[in-house]
Amino acid sequence: SGFGSLLLERLSVDYGKKSKLDFCVYPSPQVSTAVVEPYNSVLSTHSLLEHTDVAFMLDNEAIYDICKRALDIDRPTYTNLNRLVAQVISSLTTSLRFDGALNVDITEFQTNLVPYPRIHFMLCSYAPVISAEKAYHEQLTVAEITNSVFEPANMMAKCDPRHGKYMACCLMYRGDVVPKDVNASVAVIKTKRTIQFVDWCPTGFKCGINYQPPTVVPGGDLAKVQRAVCMLSNTTAIAEVFSRIDHKFDLMYAKRAF
Repeated sequence: SGFGSLLLERLSVDYGKKSKLDFCVYPSPQVSTAVVEPYNSVLSTHSLLEHTDVAFMLDNEAIYDICKRALDIDRPTYTNLNRLVAQVISSLTTSLRFDGALNVDITEFQTNLVPYPRIHFMLCSYAPVISAEKAYHEQLTVAEITNSVFEPANMMAKCDPRHGKYMACCLMYRGDVVPKDVNASVAVIKTKRTIQFVDWCPTGFKCGINYQPPTVVPGGDLAKVQRAVCMLSNTTAIAEVFSRIDHKFDLMYAKRAF
């Protein structure tokens, strides 16, 4: 975390005008890889606050659970996890690489998702996460995949958006998707009581459509589908992730461990 923080600091000094997007893997509530990870994450979050424009929160355990539940992988490896994260990252950059009806470029993320510079920690989700065996039996309409990205179980960080309010939400569709279907799906989502927006940002949705269908890694876990959606949302529920790490940090720091 120290090297990353220093690098970010240098980048923000040398390339102040460029957008800096960051994908950070935060410690999971149960699966732990290092004892001092609460220290690392708290200390590096400080530099993320100052020196990145948008930070996307990922959590190994949440992605682990998605692999187990949706892809029926008994013991997911880091390769499985990384491939899922790669789908999210590639959905972000499709607008730079391909053509579409409603293209969203990187600076637009910042404009639409970040209400105040320091509130830039995003929650990601992706749909459909489905294995090749199951894909033949599913329709996977625009409405269905839109609903599934709002499911708490599909979030790539362990937190429940129903406990918070959305400040902004960006839906990146790719493949065989037309604006009419997107508008209809978003209208349905808006009527749901579980998805609440803060009162100072009632509209809240930004949609991007790209005609390039999602591609898959040959021999990978995900099925080749006609359409997919990636959701990036700025929600107050992300505080759950921070409060968990804070709690662990405080417990260790109170004993002055390590």
